[in-house]
Amino acid sequence: MKSLSARFLKGLVKDDPILEDGTPQIAFIGRSNVGKSSLINSLTGQKGLARTSSFPGRTQEINVFVVLVRGSYPAPGAAEHDPQARSGAPAAEERQYWLDLPGYGYSRHSLETKRRLHRLIDWYLYKSPAWQKQVVLIIDAEVGPTENDFEMLRALEATKKPILIVANKVDKIRKSKAAARLREIRTRIGIHKVIPYSSETGIGRPELIAAILG
Repeated sequence: MKSLSARFLKGLVKDDPILEDGTPQIAFIGRSNVGKSSLINSLTGQKGLARTSSFPGRTQEINVFVVLVRGSYPAPGAAEHDPQARSGAPAAEERQYWLDLPGYGYSRHSLETKRRLHRLIDWYLYKSPAWQKQVVLIIDAEVGPTENDFEMLRALEATKKPILIVANKVDKIRKSKAAARLREIRTRIGIHKVIPYSSETGIGRPELIAAILG
């Protein structure tokens, strides 16, 4: 069993030494108001970790969180050939950076702000020295993938980024329609893994944590 603890490290608007310090980076990206911050809070179990707001487009920089992943070996006797398992010794702690990128596609931003945020996202994902272990592209399960989402997906594919798709807010879909809606999303997305998720109910949390930490 693995547990997570996290803290806010800093907000980035330009190059920073942490991007090259060798720590695995998990980037969370999606359109404004898709629930990125709530999802990060839900995954870590820390409600106030990433600032959430009912006002779309609030994130204006790349917010970096230090996430510590700690697992423990099974109780004595659970793994016959593993001395650490037999002794119950704790597993090593893993350190990751989780990066909450600004949302895209918010129509009420000024043109200048849209361009600045676009340049920031483009710089981090495609021009900076950073290497992402995973790029988590979050879409709205109720709305479905938008043209902005497909534009981001195509750019990530073109640069061969490791992509994981999360269909967030799945709790907003009527249960009778959820299975058909997810089939439709998976068909439109194509080859990439799609994980249904809800920050409200916890649906998909174990699967998403396993996919990120795997």
